[in-house]
Amino acid sequence: MPRCAAVESMRKLGSFGMETDSIARPFGELWDAFFAAQVLVIRGQRLSAREFLDFARQFGRPEPHVIDQFHHPEHADILILSNRKEDGQPIGLADAGTYFHTDYSYLDIPARATLLYSIEVPKRGGDTLFADQYRAYDELPAPMKRRIDPLVALHHYGNRDDLDRSSRTVASVLTEDQEYKMNWVRHPVARRHPITGRKALYAVSGSSFGIEGMPEDEALALLDELKVHATQPKYQYRLKYGVGDVVIWDNASLLHSATLTDADDPRTLWRITVKEEGRTR
Repeated sequence: MPRCAAVESMRKLGSFGMETDSIARPFGELWDAFFAAQVLVIRGQRLSAREFLDFARQFGRPEPHVIDQFHHPEHADILILSNRKEDGQPIGLADAGTYFHTDYSYLDIPARATLLYSIEVPKRGGDTLFADQYRAYDELPAPMKRRIDPLVALHHYGNRDDLDRSSRTVASVLTEDQEYKMNWVRHPVARRHPITGRKALYAVSGSSFGIEGMPEDEALALLDELKVHATQPKYQYRLKYGVGDVVIWDNASLLHSATLTDADDPRTLWRITVKEEGRTR
């Protein structure tokens, strides 16, 4: 995808990722930067819930998270992430996504973009780790590419590396009614990006529990091998938040992981997840 002059004027974060200070840029510039950089950070904004939602809708159709008890009281498309409590009850989802994963990869039509608006930043921790899955795919040996290119992974809500419901790195626990809404879905192991056309490893950590037509032990061994490759430090960028930061990332080309924070060190964000327009085979 051509990189316009406006994109080039933004500040680089690392081998991928860009940041700017204005949400008021022409949206075409932000759209181009989002797909060129994979992670786009807009620093120091002051947004109402309505303004955040209106901004997110420019990237596509929001999909409310299945964990509906922590939806924003006025806007169900916003999920509250927080370790705060009021009257002894949590006001948001804590310890969410503290393992490498791809948002909504457990849905038939997965996520295009996830947007976070940082309201309260802890003194320590609370960063997000991103891993570039374009580069992870590009640097696979040719025989491995030939092996995985035709393969389709089987996905379900969860973290295949941690199924202990009491763990802080398990996928956020669902109620019985929420679990009932979750089904098995299929996505290519090496998936072509629906906008850029580039191939990337797709959700090889997190929701991928098997490979179609492959014995379970062989499939898990392959997925684990790909996960270890895909999450190497050389592919990662660690993002630190400031109050008012808006962070947008491209789920089709990244894995990401939250980092744990102290329960007594307040952290609050709003999250909106925007879905792709259709399936990519």
